Amino acid sequence: MKTNVNRWEGKNIIIVGAARQGQAAARFMVSRQANVTITDRAPLESLADAVEALKTLPLRWVTGGHPFTLLDQADFICVSGGADLRQPFLNEARKRGIPLINDTEIFMREVGASVIGITGSAGKTTTTTLVGRIAQAAQPRREAESAAGSSVFIGGNIGTPLITLSDSIRPEDCVILELSSFQLDLVTVSPRVAVVLNITPNHLDRHGTMDDYIRAKRNILNFQSADDWAVLSRDDANSAALKAGVRGKLATFGFAPPFGDEKICVSADEFAVYALRNGKREELLPVGEIALPGRHNLSNVMAAAAIALSAGFNAAAIRAGVAGFGGVPNRLELVATIDNVRYINDSIATAPERTIAALRAFDEPAIVLLGGRDKKLPWEDLAALVNRKAKAAICFGEAGTMIAAVLEKSPANNGRLILRRCEKLTDALEIAKDIAVSGDIVILSPGGTSYDAYKDFEERGNEFRSWVRSRISNS
Repeated sequence: MKTNVNRWEGKNIIIVGAARQGQAAARFMVSRQANVTITDRAPLESLADAVEALKTLPLRWVTGGHPFTLLDQADFICVSGGADLRQPFLNEARKRGIPLINDTEIFMREVGASVIGITGSAGKTTTTTLVGRIAQAAQPRREAESAAGSSVFIGGNIGTPLITLSDSIRPEDCVILELSSFQLDLVTVSPRVAVVLNITPNHLDRHGTMDDYIRAKRNILNFQSADDWAVLSRDDANSAALKAGVRGKLATFGFAPPFGDEKICVSADEFAVYALRNGKREELLPVGEIALPGRHNLSNVMAAAAIALSAGFNAAAIRAGVAGFGGVPNRLELVATIDNVRYINDSIATAPERTIAALRAFDEPAIVLLGGRDKKLPWEDLAALVNRKAKAAICFGEAGTMIAAVLEKSPANNGRLILRRCEKLTDALEIAKDIAVSGDIVILSPGGTSYDAYKDFEERGNEFRSWVRSRISNS
């Protein structure tokens, strides 16, 4: 609950990491009259963009490492999402009893509006965007209830860190946060509607074990009250297992049968997405109106519907929010069709599970571009699917040789798959162009992160998009 008390004034705040979240936290803390120090392991000369962005703020920079002397006068350590929580500097802070916080924790404690928080190993951004569209579609109804109307704010792991807008958000507004395991690791407050879409192996290079990864995801539910809503998947075993710890009201979604004790149950058949409430069926929208391809996206729509109903939105808003939505950039994005070959940008697929979902969304012969940097995740299931389903696999980047070896060693390998290895994404695209024939799809769904060659998955997707569009202009 937001209060007018400024608990940050005069406090010594150490911000670990100078990327997007760290910069947002710095702006917020300076606005609250805190004494701010940003520390980053990178040398100062490589942080020129961050220094420029914050040059007007009264803060101190400590670069090239995290000296323990920073802890001597620290009241709080604000940790950016990408920082390793097991690093010596943070371990020492814990030993000294200095609280570790992040911008997500600060935002949820400062803002007075109702918050919907969405996490999961896959589907977070699509589902968050859908819920945002549904909330915006519900605006006319909400404006009729309040002369001031309300606004919808979407952020968290996507877009602008909402901590920078906290003073603009009113109690009647709706906030929808996409939350990663990195952001949830430290929180001690939960959103009013807390959603766990699925939990499959991901970020084990950061969390170490699957148990620790699940613990971070589960944190979204741990601080709810009896009046709050938890939204879980019936189809994902790790999400469903969290039911035992739900403190508030339960809503579920999925193809599997209802648990039986949920307040809201959203399902789908071949004709419609529908809800069961109090023993009654309510049709929400026809399946034929969903433009997103694949069974996993039907699951995302069901999740968005369950979230929307939990938040108090009606079927008309759900239908309006889903209608015409073809996806967000870098997520099964159709970039172009050239000579009847479709080029699909799924750069967001930074784990093998996400590539599996992408391949299952298409029936056409697929030339899949795999690579990037490995997150120490299992590749065997994806290798089996690629050997069974794909026409060709082109492996690029830091993990390319490893991925190609797993594909070759897979028990599903019958020698039919065309397998190539190259260094760069653009090289992979040139090879794909030579292999592709009319009716094929070329899909960038790499299964690895972009950090071997790019700033993020969006930059990698931009290069894919630029290459494809250049072939249109040259044709």
